[in-house]
Amino acid sequence: LCMKRSLDLIIIIIHVASCVSVLIGIGLINLPINDGARILSVNVFPGRSHWMMISAILEELLERGHELTVISNYPRKQPHPNYTEIVIAPIYDFWGKSVKVDSLYDLTEISIHHMLMGFLYPLGLETAEYAYTRENVADFLRNDNSHFDLLLAEQFYQESYLMLAHKSTRKTCTFGFAQYMGPLMGLMGTWAHVPHEFLPYTDQMSLTQRAYNTYVSLYELLLRSWYYLPQQEAMAAKHFAYLPGPLPRIADLERQVSVILLNSYHPLTTVRAKVPGLVQVGGLHIKQPKRLPDDLQKFIEEATDGVIFFSLGTNLRSADLPPEKLTVILEVFGTMKQRVVWKFEDEHIKNLPPNVLVRSWLPQSDILGHRNVKVFITHGGLLGTQEGVHRVVPMVGIPIYCDQHLNINKATVGGYAVKLDFPNITAESFRWALEEVLYNPTYKQNIERVSQVFRDRPLSPLDEAIYWIEYVTRHKGAPQIRSSALDLPWISLALLDVVGLMLLALVVAYTMLRRIVSNLFGSKGNRKIKSD
Repeated sequence: LCMKRSLDLIIIIIHVASCVSVLIGIGLINLPINDGARILSVNVFPGRSHWMMISAILEELLERGHELTVISNYPRKQPHPNYTEIVIAPIYDFWGKSVKVDSLYDLTEISIHHMLMGFLYPLGLETAEYAYTRENVADFLRNDNSHFDLLLAEQFYQESYLMLAHKSTRKTCTFGFAQYMGPLMGLMGTWAHVPHEFLPYTDQMSLTQRAYNTYVSLYELLLRSWYYLPQQEAMAAKHFAYLPGPLPRIADLERQVSVILLNSYHPLTTVRAKVPGLVQVGGLHIKQPKRLPDDLQKFIEEATDGVIFFSLGTNLRSADLPPEKLTVILEVFGTMKQRVVWKFEDEHIKNLPPNVLVRSWLPQSDILGHRNVKVFITHGGLLGTQEGVHRVVPMVGIPIYCDQHLNINKATVGGYAVKLDFPNITAESFRWALEEVLYNPTYKQNIERVSQVFRDRPLSPLDEAIYWIEYVTRHKGAPQIRSSALDLPWISLALLDVVGLMLLALVVAYTMLRRIVSNLFGSKGNRKIKSD
């Protein structure tokens, strides 16, 4: 997302994922305060949960006096003099048009190859192309010649928009969370102990698991480099053809990113090596809980035995559950003495037990912040998992696709969640999981410990994110934190050339030693034959 001369940095935020805060405003360090920077923020993927994190960053940047130009799917509720928006409308129905499955619950059993080729890559390519076709977006890209101090972009299958960094700036910050982000900042793949986000492994892998993890990670890396990125390159060449050439490669623009804001934080993610430009800011979207709507507040307050909260996030719909699974869930809920608050998109659901309240939308984080909520039934999405840990609510996890399995496995190993395999859910297993988390105090004890670690940081995650965004603008792209590993071919980065040189030296030394020994003992043998 770099533009020709205007923007000097690129900031990428990752889901998982992925910002940083300013030390200035809280008086910890005497740093120069940024004058308001002009920031271009590009967020074309129409994911509501993704926007929760992005909007938290943008609102804080506005509070600090920065001027924002934002391409997004979600208009701001109130106008702001420093906020110019280019809204992608209508919102692209990616679940209906890009996801080639009868039901999202079918994603539980698809292969990683199908996940990439039949789900994520088409989803990214189609949503990116759709944004280019909006008249207001196309007009801005072609006719706006503004200079920006920074490009702030989401790194979620929208890579062709990094060409904006070439057009308008030389500074980029992105956000997200994926395996390939470490190498983008100059790190070698750590496949020996960091599981691929689509695999249900932990950092304690067996030999066969490490072998399969290496295979999957390498396969995605090659598939991304040779199949997916060329399509993003073609898209960029098509929609930025008006720029004087030659255009830079998308892969090269990725390697010019100054900071990547990772939507992660230990202990909810595997410990791994990182460089200064990889900044963990998971949980930055979480705010102080607000009072709930009166009817919901009353329902939860009067639950003398506590509340079970059930939500499958913004993409999975409880209303689309297979009928046999819905029957099982309703049967078990009807036998519980706890009250249940359920995000269920059809509020006219039949056979609803009297202890269950359903709403098509619910303020998830605020509900989790209520002291009466005892269990969180979740699909294991990254933001929801972070909220459950932050609010100290143990979980029953029902992962469906992508990183949800990894997140719930981490929670299971941490002792603050029970995992259920969706295709195999029965009344007995569902009831057992709820009662295990409700009545076994170790789950609550473990999540109290994990929550304390997750929240124990030198700065709040939002302050951390803003600090690094302003750091990049303040230091003209912050070349001082760029790893020189990015300038090395992978053979040199892996020291294979050094290993080859050492092997060559050993071969030469062995050959010379053998020749010396042969000449020495061979000449003695010849003299003995002559004397005889």
